[in-house]
Amino acid sequence: MTKLIHLTDPHLMPPGEPLYGLDPQARLTAAIDHVAAHHGDADCMVITGDLTHWGDDAAYDVLKRELDRLPFPAYPLIGNHDQRPAFQEAFLNIGRDPNGYVQYRIDTRAGRFLMMDTVQEGTHAGWYDQERQEWLKGELDAAAEEDQPVYLFAHHPPFQIHIRMMDMIRLVQWEEVAALLAETRADIRHYFFGHVHRPISGCWRGIPFSTLYGTNHQVALDLGPAEDAPMTHEAPAYNVVLLSDDLTVIHTCPYTYDGPTIDHRNDRNTDEAARAAGRAQVAAQQG
Repeated sequence: MTKLIHLTDPHLMPPGEPLYGLDPQARLTAAIDHVAAHHGDADCMVITGDLTHWGDDAAYDVLKRELDRLPFPAYPLIGNHDQRPAFQEAFLNIGRDPNGYVQYRIDTRAGRFLMMDTVQEGTHAGWYDQERQEWLKGELDAAAEEDQPVYLFAHHPPFQIHIRMMDMIRLVQWEEVAALLAETRADIRHYFFGHVHRPISGCWRGIPFSTLYGTNHQVALDLGPAEDAPMTHEAPAYNVVLLSDDLTVIHTCPYTYDGPTIDHRNDRNTDEAARAAGRAQVAAQQG
């Protein structure tokens, strides 16, 4: 069993600067505290982009300090709000492909994690041109030859989520990527992404996918025709992902929840009465 923590879209600002009425650094600190306290046995964390809001050096420094507190490795990707040169200067140990994109692979007990760079300067839309596709094809071919299951990680989704504002800035070359994935012999188990600041899961052309709430702010659930959607202060979360040979289980953890826990053991008599009533009803129907 491999235990993965999936976190996304911290949108860090320089220390002390708020974003949409929230403190991104405090939100990330709370997430790291919660993960370390409750899931210190995880194998790794993956952060699927928009690490910062403006790509400030000071914001990347905050991220590095927070991730250093984890008892396991963390693997960040970049998103459309990041600056690739600043990220690469801050995270010298993070891999890149031969063309300098933040694309790399991580081998785990569950299989091969392939980290994709879907960022293009000058646009918030996802971008995955021929150079990047060639890297992905080579990695998928290698995984197939080595009989390694594959898990894909990216910032942008290559499909519609039916929130118009976000669909307008999804992956531009989605048809080319879809064709590449359809042709591969690799065993692609899951596509993890960020960008949309909503808990979404489903299946795209036979590939299961999931994303989750951002660490700071969220995008309102608006499935109408409007080309804009407001940001919200819905509670943030991270996902706890359990991977094995035949199963993927994803638990969503709203880490800022501080409400009560309810001891339901005092309901024993009520529960037993309800079960007895249910058994009597079934017996009456069968009789």
